[in-house]
Amino acid sequence: MKPKFIIRSIVGAAIVLLSGCSSIEPWVKPYERQNLADPIMAFSRAPVSDNYLHHVYQAREGARGAEGSAGGGCGCN
Repeated sequence: MKPKFIIRSIVGAAIVLLSGCSSIEPWVKPYERQNLADPIMAFSRAPVSDNYLHHVYQAREGARGAEGSAGGGCGCN
């Protein structure tokens, strides 16, 4: 019983470690990424208006850049 457990553990560890070395082509092509970055793909019900309100909030509060975007707090970017 013990040798079977050791062999299964080694095979399981090999599968987990080698799963990152796959040569399968990625599902999303580089030219398709622009479609996934579209605001309409967000989880919100109204992603376009949420994006606008987020921009207004950043400009009003001077919090530009706190969430990964670049620019100043004046709202000119």
